[in-house]
Amino acid sequence: MTLPEGTGPLAGVKILDLSWIVAGPTVGRAMADYGATVIRVESPARIDTARVVGPFHGDEPGVENSGLYGNVNAGKWGLTLDLRVPEAQEIFRRLVIWADIVCESFTAGVLARWQLDYSHLRELKPELIMLSSTLLGQNGPYNQVSGFGSQGAGMAGIQDLAGWPDRAPAGPFGPYTDYPAPRFALTALLAALDHRNRTGEGVFIDQAQAEGSMQLLAPALIDYKNGGPALQRRGNDDPQMCPHGVYPCLVPEGRTEAWVAIAVATDDQWATLAEVIGAEQSMSVEQRREHQKEIDAAITSWAAGMSGADIEETLQRAGISAHRLATTEDAANDPQLAHRNHFRRLPHSLHGETVVEGPRYILSDTPIQPARPAPQYGEHNLQILKEVLGLSDSDIGELAASGALS
Repeated sequence: MTLPEGTGPLAGVKILDLSWIVAGPTVGRAMADYGATVIRVESPARIDTARVVGPFHGDEPGVENSGLYGNVNAGKWGLTLDLRVPEAQEIFRRLVIWADIVCESFTAGVLARWQLDYSHLRELKPELIMLSSTLLGQNGPYNQVSGFGSQGAGMAGIQDLAGWPDRAPAGPFGPYTDYPAPRFALTALLAALDHRNRTGEGVFIDQAQAEGSMQLLAPALIDYKNGGPALQRRGNDDPQMCPHGVYPCLVPEGRTEAWVAIAVATDDQWATLAEVIGAEQSMSVEQRREHQKEIDAAITSWAAGMSGADIEETLQRAGISAHRLATTEDAANDPQLAHRNHFRRLPHSLHGETVVEGPRYILSDTPIQPARPAPQYGEHNLQILKEVLGLSDSDIGELAASGALS
């Protein structure tokens, strides 16, 4: 017996997901969307931080109410195991034999102390694929440093670059590296699956989330390593495009501010915009940069009497990149996202219904839909222990008495 198999291109792939918060669970969520069977293994003693981060159903904080946890864990099965307990470690080893992939995000060395690291698990299953995803990787002088994606953004050099040159760094919103890092990990896992399918060989993937996210700064880093200047904060300024900024526009009723982003990439685009705002049309990009303050003031004056939607429509029709800055409310009601069915409603045994983001990629012939909401704490313990491992009721009772499950 085993768990019901998913549908999609990854149907039949079996994953044990020990990761937590956002960066790691997002990888398992993506694979579950496309048919993989993912068992989310949680500690009953240490609550996943994502479970206590909002937004919450009914604005009521609680470990079963988090929208964040629900979003990054939809489609998974839930099992609680206290891996400090030897009996839980033995259950985990048995599940490893069942699995194709193990994903984890413990601080480097923790699993080795329990003999649950890749070097030990591959003895049980040589073809095992394992992803260890931490802030700075499994080795090196800082491998014991732990933290959140906001620290990862700082370590990657991204925090320092967001903001204005005469002000303190503003940093990108939220735990930034939690969002690009899973995309690198997902690609690596799919490549590892392909390698295993062709050769029968297992693979260990050591992902350093901050280091991987530095790839987004690769041109600036390579330029500096080759003798170029260090990149500095410059607000919305762009060396190739001018004007390039965010401008206030007419504020809709019920709101306190509204903004629109405008980027002019060519002289022809500038000539079109200049005609609209009443500026000199023949200026080159170098001349526009010299007169940037005056140009920004002219755009601000023009935009003040127009809605962001009208500005967006007017400039886009003229071939100029422009878009109003969407609020959370705007994004939730965006017609493009609605057309692509980005937000999915799933039945939920506690809340009646919950909303999660849809799969990240739409396939040509295979409809993709999260199979179930994120698991409640230990929701599928009995099902997994019985149907995957074949344990009897008495076996499960002894396991529970050992403290392995709670």
